Amino acid sequence: MRALTSTDFHFNGQKSVYHGKVRDVYNINDDLMVMIATDRISAFDVVLPKGIPFKGQVLNQIAAKFLDATSDICPNWKLAVPDPMVTIGLKCEGFRVEMIIRSILTGSAWRAYKDGCRELCGVKLPDGMRENERFPEPIITPTTKADEGHDMNISREEIIAQGLMSAEDYAVVEDYTHKLFARGQEIAAKRGLILVDTKYEFGKRDGKIYLIDEIHTPDSSRYFYADGYEQKFNNGEPQRQLSKEFVRQWLIEHNFMNEPGQTMPEITEEYAESVSDRYIELYEHITGEAFDKAAEEDGDIAARIEQNVASYLATRQ
Repeated sequence: MRALTSTDFHFNGQKSVYHGKVRDVYNINDDLMVMIATDRISAFDVVLPKGIPFKGQVLNQIAAKFLDATSDICPNWKLAVPDPMVTIGLKCEGFRVEMIIRSILTGSAWRAYKDGCRELCGVKLPDGMRENERFPEPIITPTTKADEGHDMNISREEIIAQGLMSAEDYAVVEDYTHKLFARGQEIAAKRGLILVDTKYEFGKRDGKIYLIDEIHTPDSSRYFYADGYEQKFNNGEPQRQLSKEFVRQWLIEHNFMNEPGQTMPEITEEYAESVSDRYIELYEHITGEAFDKAAEEDGDIAARIEQNVASYLATRQ
């Protein structure tokens, strides 16, 4: 199985390129962004040594569908999807904050709660909660957006005090976050899933706030199967879920959380294929559509992307 784990394109009008943990973002004339969802996979703020076939396509196509399905709630950056692994859109000045919203106590929030934490990003948590218990209302737990290393939890008050957002902008973004999450939960419920938590990123262009980056993908979100949720919660059993958490759990079981002295376990072809299958499973569940694996022209994913992006950019000139 083949995977695209790096890119090195030189598009017309290209000003710069940013290689993130998963996405490679090309700046075109300080006006457009070409965002390529590679097959890299990260966990605990480190990129795993092997790519996951079709992961980039899954992420890109889910994000595109949800950007379209929420465009009535707030404007977003997307203009076109010229390739299964590429979205092209408006270049915005991104806020250095990720808006994380949670409806259930699980994942990193549960790990912190279990260790005694009772306040998360300025939000007070009651005693006596159990793993995978619903919050009375979804809570927003923002983090700073780090280029390298760990993102750090931060409160609304700290965001405003540090000048990461104005109070006015934060109010708009907070409102968008709640409404986008509600829409995502509605769509997930129709597919027999629970959208447990997710993150959104926002930016500004000409004084207007836009939703940017990905939305409601398995890299940015956690989904539980609705069927059996209550029974498993009451019995204290792990939830069936569709998210990247299963990769984190696999790493934890192999004694890796990116802490000093720990060694990354081997990622075998078989394990990479199993992760690929899980990503495709989520795509089909959340969209209700069969996943169409993109054909590899002459066996070269990069050449296909380069041709498709160049063709689109030519129409913009």
